[in-house]
Amino acid sequence: MKTLLTTLVLFCAAVVQAQDSTRASSDTSKLSKNKDLQEVRIESMRPAIEQKADKIVVNVENTALAAGNTAYAVLSRTPGVLIDAEGNIQLNGRSGVLVQIDGRPTFLSARDLRTLLEGMPAENLKNIEIITNPSAKYEAEGTSGILNINLKKQVKQGVNGSLYAGYNTNFHNSGWSIGGSLNYRKGGWSFFINTDLMRRVGGRDATFTRVFQSGGKTTYFDQVATASHYNEGPPTFRVGSELELGKRHSIGITTYFNQNTLRQEFLSGTSIGSAPMVPELRVDARNYMMNVWQGWTGNVHYVYKLDSAGSTLSSDFDFARIRNRGDADFLNFYDSVGRGPYTDFLYQESPNGYNIISGRLDATVMAGNGRRVETGLRASDVLSDNDARFYFHNTPELVVDPHRTNHFRYRENIYAAYVNGVIPVGKRLTVQAGLRLEQTISRGMQLTTGQVTNRQYTNLFPSVFLQQKVSENYSVTLNYSRRLQRPNYGNLNPFRLYRDPYTWFEGNPGLQPQYAHSFALTQSIKKTYLITLSYLYTSDIMAELPRLVPDSAYTIYYPGNVSSERECGVTAVIPVKIRRWWDVQNTLTMLADRIDANSKSGGQVNDNVFVMFQSNHTLQLPRGIRLELNGRYVGEGLSGLYVMQPYFRLDAGLRKSFPMAHLDLSVSASDVFQSHRLRFDTRIGDNINNFDQYLRFQGLNIQLRYNFSKGQRVDEQRRRTVEEMGRAGA
Repeated sequence: MKTLLTTLVLFCAAVVQAQDSTRASSDTSKLSKNKDLQEVRIESMRPAIEQKADKIVVNVENTALAAGNTAYAVLSRTPGVLIDAEGNIQLNGRSGVLVQIDGRPTFLSARDLRTLLEGMPAENLKNIEIITNPSAKYEAEGTSGILNINLKKQVKQGVNGSLYAGYNTNFHNSGWSIGGSLNYRKGGWSFFINTDLMRRVGGRDATFTRVFQSGGKTTYFDQVATASHYNEGPPTFRVGSELELGKRHSIGITTYFNQNTLRQEFLSGTSIGSAPMVPELRVDARNYMMNVWQGWTGNVHYVYKLDSAGSTLSSDFDFARIRNRGDADFLNFYDSVGRGPYTDFLYQESPNGYNIISGRLDATVMAGNGRRVETGLRASDVLSDNDARFYFHNTPELVVDPHRTNHFRYRENIYAAYVNGVIPVGKRLTVQAGLRLEQTISRGMQLTTGQVTNRQYTNLFPSVFLQQKVSENYSVTLNYSRRLQRPNYGNLNPFRLYRDPYTWFEGNPGLQPQYAHSFALTQSIKKTYLITLSYLYTSDIMAELPRLVPDSAYTIYYPGNVSSERECGVTAVIPVKIRRWWDVQNTLTMLADRIDANSKSGGQVNDNVFVMFQSNHTLQLPRGIRLELNGRYVGEGLSGLYVMQPYFRLDAGLRKSFPMAHLDLSVSASDVFQSHRLRFDTRIGDNINNFDQYLRFQGLNIQLRYNFSKGQRVDEQRRRTVEEMGRAGA
């Protein structure tokens, strides 16, 4: 922590000194101010978080906390978002989140989505939209809402772009990043290319404690683990172009290529015995893994403007090809009472991948007087292939392990149609209602055992919104929607996947989707403050459950449906302007949660009151320095049958622009007090599980960016200006 604070102080001192040293030359340039105005960029105080009518927008572009970070890191700091060690995402304490990129579903598992976002620099992001109550126009997936990540797009005429270089460290390992962007727009044609090359580092320090009762025997399982990893690869490329064909037609294409190599080591020491701290078996495990992840995605879209009122007809076609090849050595060293030391070495190959194709057709008709009708069709095809090959490696020759080797193939087709209408009733009431039909057809094939699981289900998902404008400064919105969360592909795989010698994960081909009914009443006060009362009922909740293998120390974790969950909550969005140069955005969520589990999970009931508070501060300091602070407190909450312990976290960032040199310098510190620990506890019957992990969130990022532009008008260039000039009396 001292290193972080010292670095931030030195940064402030350095930029102040640099400002003083250039003041004289800046004063002499005032005579040519009008001539050079188009070259000057001065940062504005755009709100970090904006409240729209149907969503919250978190601005990422040009923020200090985004510089040098990944899209995954920025997403984890988004208000209301919680991400666990496996990459599973919660929104406002609720599981079941659909993540989209530019309005399109990714179709990826939590782990593969994390890999994708960790390979995407935050410099490519424009903003993140939080949509907690989507209309029928949106996918029905996501029982707690949608997180939509919007990437930057070229909107200015002429040429502009940037080059950057950065350094990052978590004080165990260090990494770097370099990249750039080039944008061109002339008339109705635009083109862009982004390329990035990076080395990211991470790790974890963890303890796991388990106590199991079986057949009158108690088994104590204590584990201490540490892990380190780094992620690097060839440059990533994102290329796109859009062409306006006259006044009514436009067509565009975008493609993205990303490849990275993840190398990691996981070292653990495990003690197993019939009494605490009295081991009868000691296991030292050394796991060394390498994964080469490659993704190629593309989109082709067309828009036809039906009239000047805003009616449109649009179509999108998306494809993705993702490949991931993993190799791992699992070296296990045993020391058993009565047997002495012995070893067991395993080797794994795990090639897997996705082929994804989706298309959609949407029409919007503006009927006049504020009336609007939206309708559309959508279809998708996803093929997942996961081939895990295990070998005994106790001799120079590899010997296939038939009990661990597993090849699973899964295909899922989703077909959807929707209609949504908006009708003003009088001058103050607006009604929006919609209905979405989705059919899911899936086929899971366990090629190793020959097991095949076919499934088909069709559902209707209604949504209703009533907005009453009581006065100019007060409005009320009441809404209802039905949504679902489908199981991810890995959770449907019936085979056992290796974690450590005594811990396995086993999929469940009988896992069912979870369905939710969501109600919300939102009050908007002075078009600034929001208070939302919500109720969510979810049936067939999906949760991870532990099971002890009788007469052994093996623990198998598997996903299951554990009856229902009821949640009553209140969310308040309270922006405060302390000074002209100091903006604060506060978000408070309180949630009363109750999970009623069925007999398969011990028939237990979990009750909890969850509290989360996040405060984002943006300060425009003297000499053009921008300070950003992001603090959050997350109280005790529920994650399935696990109870998450509370934590606090503070992130800080500084950004300084040097307009004459076209440079931006950013320094950010994450988890300043090293207080963001992931601690989970559960008790099912007489079985106890306690997990305590620190994922080395604490880190330091430094980035220098050079910006260039040509051909922009002065008024366009001024978009990012004014705040500092106003404060200086210019």
